[in-house]
Amino acid sequence: MTGDPLRDPAARVDVLICAGLDPSGGAGLIADVRVVSELGGRPVGVVTALTVQNTTAVIDTEAMGAAAVREQLEFLLSDVEVRAVKIGMIGSSEIARSIGAALALTNAPVVWDPVIQPSRGDVSFIDSLFSDAIAALIPHVTVLTPNAHELAFLTGAPITSLAEAISAGEALARRLATAVLVKGGHLGDSEAEVVDVLCRPAGPAGPGRPASPARIELLRGPRVRGGEHVHGTGCALSSALATHLARGTELGLACRAAKDYVAARIAAPVRPGRGAAAVV
Repeated sequence: MTGDPLRDPAARVDVLICAGLDPSGGAGLIADVRVVSELGGRPVGVVTALTVQNTTAVIDTEAMGAAAVREQLEFLLSDVEVRAVKIGMIGSSEIARSIGAALALTNAPVVWDPVIQPSRGDVSFIDSLFSDAIAALIPHVTVLTPNAHELAFLTGAPITSLAEAISAGEALARRLATAVLVKGGHLGDSEAEVVDVLCRPAGPAGPGRPASPARIELLRGPRVRGGEHVHGTGCALSSALATHLARGTELGLACRAAKDYVAARIAAPVRPGRGAAAVV
């Protein structure tokens, strides 16, 4: 890309956001827009679900109409050439199918943060047909970004250590044939550092070429005390990652840049209310 997108609006790349609406602005679509804009992207997007929440808890959710989501996306993508896509809370498996159908209109890299439930509140962000959502979205996904709890849900295996995260992340990348970035903030191996795990699936064999092995990259960084309680870190990471990919950054470097960005925000969170601090 030419030009400095932080100074020249014409150099900004369009990043599509599909996410739920957090009225407190600490996560979801509002936070995604802030991150993409701060990193030099131009956000466009659709709301997949409404939530009733503030900084203390999430108490209810309501999915948007799947047909409307698909219509919005298809009309948007028939006009705007997005350079990356970030998917967060999907609202329902039906909405996932709508997003998957619309993504046939773009070849942009897709980052999916598979939000299962909030860290503050006893509600679910998915329905009983989540396997249908995976089937609809995974063919388009470049990288999946689960935390330890989400990885455990997706694999059915307990994730309490770095070794378990590596094993499960590699298995998931192989099963889904897509890259998986396991966020390490909730892994308790070390009080001094946080290790994220980037698992790239093995490449297929070809004529005269053996299959390439899976690649595992450990992304290490200092742990910020209390950082696991800051709201919106997963949203910020996936949005930052999508923005770096939109600007043409290689996946491993984009993951590192996104991790460093979120670490800096965790170290200086905002406190908009009486509850959890937020990453933006």
